[in-house]
Amino acid sequence: MPRPNAVVFPRHERVEDRRRESDQRKLLDEFFDHATLLAVSRLVNRGEFDSIDHPISMGKEGGVFRATKGTEYRAVKIYRISNTTFRRLPAYALEQLKREASVRNFGGLIFAWTRREHTILGRLREAGVRAPLPYAHYRNILVMEYIGTEEGAAPRLKDALVGDPKALYDELVREIGRMVRAAKLVHGDLSPYNVLYFDHRVVLIDVAQAIPIDHPEAPHLLRRDIENFAKFVTRLGHTVTPQEFYSAVGGDEVGPPTGRG
Repeated sequence: MPRPNAVVFPRHERVEDRRRESDQRKLLDEFFDHATLLAVSRLVNRGEFDSIDHPISMGKEGGVFRATKGTEYRAVKIYRISNTTFRRLPAYALEQLKREASVRNFGGLIFAWTRREHTILGRLREAGVRAPLPYAHYRNILVMEYIGTEEGAAPRLKDALVGDPKALYDELVREIGRMVRAAKLVHGDLSPYNVLYFDHRVVLIDVAQAIPIDHPEAPHLLRRDIENFAKFVTRLGHTVTPQEFYSAVGGDEVGPPTGRG
């Protein structure tokens, strides 16, 4: 097996080597324990990617890295294997995961969570929703489509420059509407923090906690998602009420946007 450093962080030039090597070593220690390195090597051997280049985003639950496969790029999401990963999960998501996975230990739940995100991404793509195409998953690693260019990954919507708020609203209605009406899912944690903005189009990400529209929590969660975006779009200059937005994405098929606040 190749040396872990060579598999995870190939070196192409020696610009700012000391700083970069220090940062890479910190990330290596934080994310790539022995088991995860073995999982990375297995995915490399399966041809899912050739190397992991650099981090795209870091979070408390895990990180996303850009990977190279031939002349293309892929995104590799790695979940941390620890009980802290699930401390921020809502109860409904954890309960559903336990029912689906039939496991109780944290390692098994994280593997199941990774598998669940892969499955939901596939379901969204089949429904025509703009979301990363899932390629593979293994243990706590998810390999999916890279959204961006050679110069950098697509920004999250909260950081993007939006020139036409009305066009953005129409985009959100289209994609969230497809998620609700075609995929029959509610995201449950949708906000400008987990939507990418690329080529003036939105891309939905971080979908592992999504639930079916007939779940008892679905109306409340969809209303919360929509309220986040109604405020965001209104601040940008296109005024819309949460009720208008909720109806536009097919919320009436989920349930009335009333009840828990």
